[in-house]
Amino acid sequence: MPPRETAVPGLPMPSGRAAVPGLPMPPRGTAAAGSPMPPEEAAVSGLPMPSGQVAVPGPPMPPEEAAVEGLPMPPRETAAAGSPTPPREVAVPGLPMPSGQAAVAGSPMPSGEAAVAGPPVPHRDAAAAEPPETVRRLRGRLAELLGLAFDGSKDAWLAGVLRQRAAQHALSERGYLDRLATAWGTELAALAEAVTVSETYFFRNIEQFNALAETVLPARLRARAAQRRLSMLSLGCATGEEAYTLAMVAADRVPESRWELLIVGVDVNRGALRNAMAGRYSSWSLRETPEAARQRWFHPAGDGVEVDPRLRSRIRFVEHNLVHDHPALFAPDTYDVVLCRNVLMYLTPDAAKALLGRITRALAPGGYLFLGHTDSLGGRPDGLRVHQSHRTFFYERVPQTGAGARQAMTRAAPARRHREAALTLLREERFGEALQAVAAVTGAEADRPDVWLIRAAALAHLGETGRAAELCRRLLERDTLFADAHHLLAECHEGDDDHAAAAEHHRIAALLDPAFAMPRLRLGLLARRRGDRAAAGRELDRAMDLLRHETDERIALFGGGIGRAALVALCRAELAAVS
Repeated sequence: MPPRETAVPGLPMPSGRAAVPGLPMPPRGTAAAGSPMPPEEAAVSGLPMPSGQVAVPGPPMPPEEAAVEGLPMPPRETAAAGSPTPPREVAVPGLPMPSGQAAVAGSPMPSGEAAVAGPPVPHRDAAAAEPPETVRRLRGRLAELLGLAFDGSKDAWLAGVLRQRAAQHALSERGYLDRLATAWGTELAALAEAVTVSETYFFRNIEQFNALAETVLPARLRARAAQRRLSMLSLGCATGEEAYTLAMVAADRVPESRWELLIVGVDVNRGALRNAMAGRYSSWSLRETPEAARQRWFHPAGDGVEVDPRLRSRIRFVEHNLVHDHPALFAPDTYDVVLCRNVLMYLTPDAAKALLGRITRALAPGGYLFLGHTDSLGGRPDGLRVHQSHRTFFYERVPQTGAGARQAMTRAAPARRHREAALTLLREERFGEALQAVAAVTGAEADRPDVWLIRAAALAHLGETGRAAELCRRLLERDTLFADAHHLLAECHEGDDDHAAAAEHHRIAALLDPAFAMPRLRLGLLARRRGDRAAAGRELDRAMDLLRHETDERIALFGGGIGRAALVALCRAELAAVS
């Protein structure tokens, strides 16, 4: 007999469904068994560039409300005057907590590379006004041409950008948008500068550079001993601090006289790249720089500092739009290290997916990828293995021979079909049939974490929360950073009325993957249940933002048959109830 269901308003429980306020209830499923750029926009500093290329930066997420046991804490930023406020960290057994970072007082929050400009996201009213048609068109153009995703909270700011850019060319707003749809490369570059900002600093998130120095570079030096060449890529490099930090860390580890070192910094913002190539910075940019690095690599220049010419000579800065491929920049098996920090989650889902594919292709077998604490690869990333050390986590491209890859693809094809069929059945609430479909996956493919997760989700929806929870625990024994497994385990705890344990695992899932909407939604509903209206509003507001970009797979796994639009409507209704 399935356990009692928790009466959290509005959201389906693992063993059942509840109606979304104001929306029709779908029928229950059966539980039976069973644009081109002109020449002046070509490569900067020597790398060949095709036309139509610019790079895309991205802003960080708002700070998390609470740290959870032992997990890497995204940096907590503050815009208050005075000294930065460190993040609130919970010292809990098991996993390390990274050191906190803070933003420059009163400045746009840095992304470590570049941030999408605009005001902070307000707590929106349930009946928010529709944006003007011209702003909707501009958002569409930005998504199409630059891959940038702006939500409705940026509409007023985008309206100002549109007015300014149209006036610059003596055009109406509609006339400007019409022309922007043509091959208007010079204006696209100017628009990219207008909608991105570039405030960052050297050694930002220093725990990642510690992992680079002590774990990643020694491994890559061993792997490249025959070639004696290392290549590193900084995507969304903004004004260059990240690329220069890579060079400083490498200078202490890579023998200069016997090795060739190539570092490439990429960004869309032409003005930021000019500053990067000049290599001159304010002293504030060195606020996290170790004293030894300050003394070795920086020299006084006016009221600031200048990067040592030896360091500048090791880096090429390239203007490129990450929404486009670049055969030379993303050549297969090229890079030993790629940094793409706080970029993916501010792209459209299609642009982020395509960029991740190009990064994975461009990584050498055994090469490493560092993302920002606010970025996420969603589920289990194809071709990448997660590592955790030095209070952070990062990814390694899994080495595989050509023949082995072809054999694996041949074996995986039927498994993919069964997996997709199971997800479709979950969307249709045919949970028993979904369980049967995933049971048809055999051999090594049956041991994949994503297959286990689908099986556990089907069991949970059928009310077998004990079996589902056991599968989740086994997944977490294999990978403690698996956000989806934490969330599903939390849903099982909710089904068993253990709300404290449920909230703990939902918080872990949300911190591990800041782009994951479903744990935010659950945390909001749990907060409303216990009467905490402020926390409920905060979590539901965040969930409504994130749901717009939640993956279809996660909607199928955790939505209980309710689609994206209905989940957004649920958030809106619940927000109205706690306002």
